[in-house]
Amino acid sequence: MATTIPAIKADAETRMKKSIDSLAQDLTKLRTGRASTALLDHLRVDYYGNSVPITQVASVTIGDARTIVVTPWEKPMVTAVERAILASDLGLTPNTAGTVIRISIPPLTEQRRKDLAKVVSHEGENAKIAIRSVRRDANQGVKDLLKAKLVTEDDDRKAEDDIQKLTDRFVKEVDVVVKHKEDELMQL
Repeated sequence: MATTIPAIKADAETRMKKSIDSLAQDLTKLRTGRASTALLDHLRVDYYGNSVPITQVASVTIGDARTIVVTPWEKPMVTAVERAILASDLGLTPNTAGTVIRISIPPLTEQRRKDLAKVVSHEGENAKIAIRSVRRDANQGVKDLLKAKLVTEDDDRKAEDDIQKLTDRFVKEVDVVVKHKEDELMQL
């Protein structure tokens, strides 16, 4: 529990920033019509009995605008990487030529784009809820300081105004991130 208003505000800002970072990370997993190595970041591969991220067993690069190239570092890992890609929720089909796996990213249909835009909007709303929750916690921290008579009522009102301005700033940032992702999805 923070014991000063500046500490409460700094904690709130840090937590709100983490909400934005988390939103941005979640949105990288959404497939647009363009190839991105971030699509495979969450995939895990069975590596001699251990589940490890795909980036620990293979090089993942962009071949062209619609192709991801995965090159496993060991020949036996080719089938394990293929299996992980097929088993994922991405709906992608790998094409293997020797030790190189190519993944073509098909263009999105108009309906799929709209569905993904709804998902992006929903994720943005969840981030806003998280930010408002941080605001509530920060305001409660300031109220606790007021109850303990560690701050004056004027300090309390000023702190609440500052926390609201911080909240508004981060909510606008969420809107920018969501708008950017929606624009990216709607590009042909």
